[in-house]
Parts: sequence; structure tokens; C-alpha cells
Amino acid sequence: MKRNSRLSSTLHILVHMAETQERALTSEQLATFIHTNPVVVRRTIAGIVTSSRGHGGGWQLGRAPEKISLAEISAALGETLLPFGTEPESPGCLVEQAVIAALDDFRVAAERLLAEKLSRITLADLAADFHRRYELIGVTSHAV
Repeated sequence: MKRNSRLSSTLHILVHMAETQERALTSEQLATFIHTNPVVVRRTIAGIVTSSRGHGGGWQLGRAPEKISLAEISAALGETLLPFGTEPESPGCLVEQAVIAALDDFRVAAERLLAEKLSRITLADLAADFHRRYELIGVTSHAV
């Protein structure tokens, strides 16, 4: 699965965490799920989960998966879901001003709609869809 944002990587990790709520997972274990470095994982999930130190320590969800919406996760990451922004890079440029004027209302409305839709989807919904897909292919367990 090719990812183009931290949100999709974070959701991938969090669904795995939802599957293993009874135990903490280390950054190293989580990194294998998205084929990245453990440092990237720590930066990605900071603020969304809780951590514990020592033997058996690692990362766990701070709340039940059905209480965590995708909108909350997206907000915690602090990134836009749209492929463009409207923050000026060259404030004196009249071309840039025209582009921002044309796109800004659309961007605000699109972000509002995305946040509304994401607020209705929980981490538990993603985990349930994952299980449904596994059942369709006849697999009964997933290595975590």
C-alpha cells in the first residue's frame, strides 16, 4: 500500500495496535508494519497513544478504538489532507494572491467536509473492515 501522508501510515499502525490492546508494541515492532524506521513511528504516533517503559513496555492506545475518530487522529497529526495549501510563500506576488483567492474558499469547505466525514469513522470501524476483508479471503488470523 503506497502512502502519501502521515495519516494513512498512522492509521495502519493504530489498527495493528487496536488488534493487540492487551499488550504494548515497541516502536521496532510497529515500524515493521509500515516498513520504516522506528524513529519515524515514534514521531508519527506521539500524542495519539500512551507509552510505558521497561520490560514489556511500548505503545498502546490511550482509549478504546471505538472512542477514537479518524478526525481526532488527523487533528493530532496536524497535517492537511488536501494536496495543496493556501499559505502564501511569496506574499508580495500578485499571481500567488490570485491563486490563493481562487482556492481558499474551496480549501476551507473541503477541509470542513473531510473533518465531518472523518469524525464519523472510528479506529474500531477500520479494524472491523479489516476483519471483514480477512474473512472474505478465508483467513482467520493475522500476524501482529
